Amino acid sequence: MRIDLHTHSTASDGTDSPADVVRAAAAAGLDVIALTDHDTVAGHAEAAGALAGLDRPFTLVTGAELSCRVGGISMHMLAYLFDPAEPELYRERELVRDDRVPRAQAMVGKLQALGVPVTWEQVQRIAGDGSVGRPHIATAMVDLGVVPTVSDAFTAEWLANDGRAYAPKHELDPFDAIRLVKAAGGVTVFAHPGAHKRGETVPDPVIAELAAAGLDGLEVDHVDHDEPTRARLRGLAADLGLLTTGSSDYHGSRKPVPLGACTTDPEVYREIARRATGAQPITQV
Repeated sequence: MRIDLHTHSTASDGTDSPADVVRAAAAAGLDVIALTDHDTVAGHAEAAGALAGLDRPFTLVTGAELSCRVGGISMHMLAYLFDPAEPELYRERELVRDDRVPRAQAMVGKLQALGVPVTWEQVQRIAGDGSVGRPHIATAMVDLGVVPTVSDAFTAEWLANDGRAYAPKHELDPFDAIRLVKAAGGVTVFAHPGAHKRGETVPDPVIAELAAAGLDGLEVDHVDHDEPTRARLRGLAADLGLLTTGSSDYHGSRKPVPLGACTTDPEVYREIARRATGAQPITQV
């Protein structure tokens, strides 16, 4: 069983529709994927609808990647199988989503002040109906020839955390995120906790505090983690009694990482599903 528990669609900053993510995952030989768009569940219904068109068993795990900040450090929390209608968590997701437009507009303004001829209309066209974010701005920069790839826009020179064109947004305290997801019957996994190229990482003592507050796992096998980082995180997870997951963090053509680039152990996946009470995986048989 091949399981990828972190993917994105056009509901946020991916380039494939939710249905196309499901179809591409099945074609790639995966058996289970989680759709975890940034701070939104807008793609779940379309992704679930695509299951009926598959010619073999396949499972969709519903989820979201929540924007968080602790001690001035930005981080992401993967939330799986929560009740999307739970009022408090729904309200917090909406606050984050509502702040994305003025934040993106502020970054466009900073880029213009730096001499980059990007426009808000251009970024809007790239984002479409998705939840606008930095990858859409980075794509505009690629289109203008400012940087060669989307990843090259995420540097201190441009859009990295605290970069010249960076602007903050509303983010959840991760301790609140854990509490809210748990109250909605979900399971929490700290996304790419050792990804240094994304900026400063959360210290191990804080991860220990998150574990004590109910964090379920760490995303260990991720393309942004080298082997020493994976080994360290695996040891930390063992010490703290946390699950370890793996995934592609798939964004379609926006990032050169294929579905299934990293995967999750089936026993870990089954434990995530066992712990969840807000929703259950959706399976096409």
